[in-house]
Amino acid sequence: MNSKRIIELQEDQLKLSAQREKMYLEQLVRQSEQIESLSVQVGSLTETIRSLEKSLLQKNGDMQKVEGKNRRMSKLLSNKSEKLVPDAAKEEPAETAPPVLPKDRGNNNAKRKEYFSLETIVEHVYPDDPAFDKEKARVIGSVDSVMYTYSKATFKKIIYRQYNCVQQEKVYSGKAPRSPLQNSNYDASFIAGMLQLRYVYSMPVERIVKYFTENGFELNKATAHGLIKKSAGLMDRLDDVLHTAILEDDYLCMDESYHTILTKEKNKDGKGVRKGYIWASLANTKKLVQYFYENGSRSREVLTNYIGNHYKGAIQSDGLINYKILETDTYPDVIRLACFQHCKRQFLDLANDKEAIGIVNIINRLYQAEHKIDPKWKPDKILEHRQEYAPPILAELKSKLLEIQSNPSTLPKSPLSKAVNYTLNEYDALCNYIVRPDYALDNNAVERCMRSISLSRKNSLFCGSHAGAKRTALLYSLSISCKLHNINSFEYFTDILNRLAYISPTAPDQIYRDLLPDKWTKL
Repeated sequence: MNSKRIIELQEDQLKLSAQREKMYLEQLVRQSEQIESLSVQVGSLTETIRSLEKSLLQKNGDMQKVEGKNRRMSKLLSNKSEKLVPDAAKEEPAETAPPVLPKDRGNNNAKRKEYFSLETIVEHVYPDDPAFDKEKARVIGSVDSVMYTYSKATFKKIIYRQYNCVQQEKVYSGKAPRSPLQNSNYDASFIAGMLQLRYVYSMPVERIVKYFTENGFELNKATAHGLIKKSAGLMDRLDDVLHTAILEDDYLCMDESYHTILTKEKNKDGKGVRKGYIWASLANTKKLVQYFYENGSRSREVLTNYIGNHYKGAIQSDGLINYKILETDTYPDVIRLACFQHCKRQFLDLANDKEAIGIVNIINRLYQAEHKIDPKWKPDKILEHRQEYAPPILAELKSKLLEIQSNPSTLPKSPLSKAVNYTLNEYDALCNYIVRPDYALDNNAVERCMRSISLSRKNSLFCGSHAGAKRTALLYSLSISCKLHNINSFEYFTDILNRLAYISPTAPDQIYRDLLPDKWTKL
């Protein structure tokens, strides 16, 4: 084979190699394009999956809300007091049914209540027959029929004409009763009536003014506000004394609720309003409650400023993070109690979830065991009963919560997961109720007191200022404390306003302490 032929063969091989190299490069380009296309598809699918997960969570939340609404509606429809009226057009009378005769009027042998404390007037009723002559007749018996009447609110104008007299060259002057408020013509009873309507029956001042006008006394709205403001100022010392009395109790229940406050500063919407929080502290032993307000703040400092650094006892609350400081070394002498009802409500909102129903049933068993306590039992027996029934149920509760939490099907941000985490975070504080016989399973006592703030928020709509909110807190403190002691708030306010008119602002605290509802006695 000559050299020329060899060169030709080598050239052919080089061309073939070049073609193969070009083909391989084209394949690599195509594969690279395919990989890039697949990467885009993977990214798109990943985003789709994330979007579907988000939609699923949102749909799950929406379904929970709908289920909650359906559950509340079913409760409403199943309530015995709510009766559905059938459609008259669809209702066909039974042909064979006999007519129903009206029953004789009666009271089912119920014993009617008699109001012995009321003023009683006896009206003598004789026959009105024209032939009847009272002088000739002889009474052979009588039957009493009782009627209760209502008299509208009455206002009186009392003029105290004070005489100056001379006796044996000595001048004597009559003195009218002192008004609680300086340079005021309004008696303590007048102010007490306003305070009762405003802070016991939650009537806004504007409605009180209308009520007074309808009953014959035209009161200016500004005057009404002024009377409330000045009377609160007169009772200001009671606020400090009440605070001291509350902290002497070794078992407190605390809560907070918002109220709309008018302020000079504008909010982000350009309105001079803000949400301000009014706190409440209930002394369970003394049956005194104090509402307090610090510029509308809900911060932890409001709590710590109120209880100070030396409080010893138990404080019950919901799971708000601000209360968690009570479980730290900052307050070594404080036992924090949690609220089973708050935990239970978390699961009641998930009524169609089998796991949630199971948790509710476990908590209900604690309450069922509590209901077995006889009011006649001594504290030692109550404590023994609690320490016998509670530990196994509480252990079962925690075990079930951990089981739900570790289940892969429990989505991290689902309502069930949130309820489980909330209850587990509160678990240690939930268990503390078994260490003393008078500790409650829940915080319902102070929440009932907070209803007054809710009613005020709905009826009065707002407090006119931070100072107005502080007055509201003080007057609600005294009004609701009266309610806890079954004291007539009108009589209470009338009495203490009359007394405060003669008490020096620098008088000892004990004099003011005796005016708080738990120690007050009517003169």
